Amino acid sequence: MNSCVVILSGGLDSTTVLYWAKKHFDDVYAITFFYGQRHNIEVEMARKIAENARVKEHKIFEIDLSRIGGSALTDKSIDVPEAHTVEEIKDRGIPITYVPFRNGIFISIAAAYAETKGCTDIAGGWNAVDYSGYPDCRPEFLKSMEETLNRGTKIGVEGVRWHIHAPLINLTKGEIIKLGLSLGADYSYSVSCYRGGEIPCGRCDSCVLRAKGWEEVGEEDHLIRRLKREGKIQERI
Repeated sequence: MNSCVVILSGGLDSTTVLYWAKKHFDDVYAITFFYGQRHNIEVEMARKIAENARVKEHKIFEIDLSRIGGSALTDKSIDVPEAHTVEEIKDRGIPITYVPFRNGIFISIAAAYAETKGCTDIAGGWNAVDYSGYPDCRPEFLKSMEETLNRGTKIGVEGVRWHIHAPLINLTKGEIIKLGLSLGADYSYSVSCYRGGEIPCGRCDSCVLRAKGWEEVGEEDHLIRRLKREGKIQERI
């Protein structure tokens, strides 16, 4: 049976990839990182998403990147930037929400986990279209990590090729949501807000990008729909 390890943050993109993997692989494992992020509610949401998707195993791995700092996502003394448009986000370059080499660290740990399962396929929600300029979300970075795994793991040197799958890499946020909906993805527990609340702030980069995506789809965000149903918010944010 073929298998895949999905790096599941608990956000919209990784939720889409989880359902993409369920379509393309017999066994799907998920790994979520509790890394000292201010928006650690995503870890609890990832647990619910993985449970609802009925993955074979969901591992929550703790690694405290707040000890390194250097990012608004791991250092609460640094303000999370606000934006009004996607263009404003892209004009900034690499933002202060970049966590130093986060995806390199995550892929390395996910690969170690995958190797214990005899698995050489890893998937994640990396995107190079509607993104915040992170260098570790770019195709050339993912290709280089794939080659590193082929050269630096027991499975790789024995001739089994690693594959890092980035099915969302060239999609807009709207296209990502449409793909997920076509696969039956449940977005009602996916959280994206960098400020760390279940109710999105609507002003951080991640909230702006997510809102743009749902606007492209022409539907109300399923997270907002759930929060309304539960009486946690009264009107659309």
